[in-house]
Amino acid sequence: MRLVLRRREFVADDWRHFEQDSAAVSGADALIVPLSELRNNEAAWFARQGRLGVRIAPADKVESFANELDRFALIAVDFPTPAEGRGYTQGRLLRSRLGFSGELRAVGAAVKRDLIFALARCGFDAFELALGEDPEACAKALDRYTVAYQPAAAGSPPERLRFSV
Repeated sequence: MRLVLRRREFVADDWRHFEQDSAAVSGADALIVPLSELRNNEAAWFARQGRLGVRIAPADKVESFANELDRFALIAVDFPTPAEGRGYTQGRLLRSRLGFSGELRAVGAAVKRDLIFALARCGFDAFELALGEDPEACAKALDRYTVAYQPAAAGSPPERLRFSV
C-alpha cells in the first residue's frame, strides 16, 4: 500500500486512482477519478457508493466544478513537471476563494521535497511523493522556514509575520 504525507504524518493511503487501477473501481471505497472521466459519465460517478475524489490536470479550471465541491472528499492536483505552476493557483483558489475544506492532495512526478513548503502555503494538506523521494526529508520540509512574507491559505505553515521598519 502506498504511503502519503497527510497533515504532517505518513499514513497508508486508502484512496485508489482510477487510471492506475480501473479494474478495482467497483470495489474501491475511496476512488480518485480524473476530471475528464468524471465529465464523461457524471450521473454514474455521483451515484456511486463510497468516497469520491477528483484529479485535476494543470489546464483544468477549478471554477468549472465549483458548484460540485461538496461532492468530493478529496481533490488531487497534478504536478507533472517542476516547471508546471498552475497547480499552486488551483490549490489556492480551491482553499481561499472557493472554500474547499476536504483533503487537497498534490500528486505527480514533481511532488518533491523542494516544493512541499510552497505547496503547503497554498493550502495543500496531503502529498503523494514522487518516486525516489526521501519521506523523512519531505516531512521536515514543512518546517523549512519560520518566516514567510507573502500571505498564505488559512492554516498553512508558518503564519505570515509582519515586520516594522
